[in-house]
Amino acid sequence: MPIVIVVGAMFVLNLLEGRFTNLSEWFISELLVLPGIIIGLSFHEFAHGFVSWKLGDPTPKLQGRVTLNPAAHIDLFGFICLLFAGFGWGKPVQIDPRYYKHRRRDEMMVALAGVVMNFLIAVVTCFIMHLLLYHGSSILNSSAGEPLIDILQNIVLINLVLMIFNLIPVPPLDGFNVITQIFRLERFDWYYPLYQNGMFILLALILFNVTDMILNPAISWVYNLLLTNIIY
Repeated sequence: MPIVIVVGAMFVLNLLEGRFTNLSEWFISELLVLPGIIIGLSFHEFAHGFVSWKLGDPTPKLQGRVTLNPAAHIDLFGFICLLFAGFGWGKPVQIDPRYYKHRRRDEMMVALAGVVMNFLIAVVTCFIMHLLLYHGSSILNSSAGEPLIDILQNIVLINLVLMIFNLIPVPPLDGFNVITQIFRLERFDWYYPLYQNGMFILLALILFNVTDMILNPAISWVYNLLLTNIIY
């Protein structure tokens, strides 16, 4: 499977870059990012399911996806890959657009729901960090202060990563679904071949670090914006 090859290649690259040289340090860093990963993936997929359900589609509710329980949204293999290879995924929410009253608008709303949720989590977490920095000196001065700030920073960054990554206009990401509805791309002959091979394109972009060229400056810009206007 191509995805296994890509994940394996990324794991080897991480290994060669020395990511696992100090296993205890790696383990602690993974513990600090774990809350951000679980929250980000679970809330992202919940938002897709909840909005689709509210727009008349019973599919997510029937499949148990309208919940914040991480067990309903975490794909075990994707989660393990995220920890060891730096690239992973959750269980995609299945929807049935035939239930929507305004199909194009509603499909776009469902596609945007996940990234909007990730952004909201980042903003709310920044407010929590602001309160801690300016009104939580007793907590910050305790032994839990530094790890708590690290966890909150990771929650912000991981949710920004999920938001911006999913906005990349390549199938099967949310960004492609959004531009599909805006420009009605399904009317073009190349749409379905592109959609069917979208995962191969996405994996190639990830493997050759093209996605990093998009993500890194965008994440830095949004994160600095939140730091300037909310935290400090």
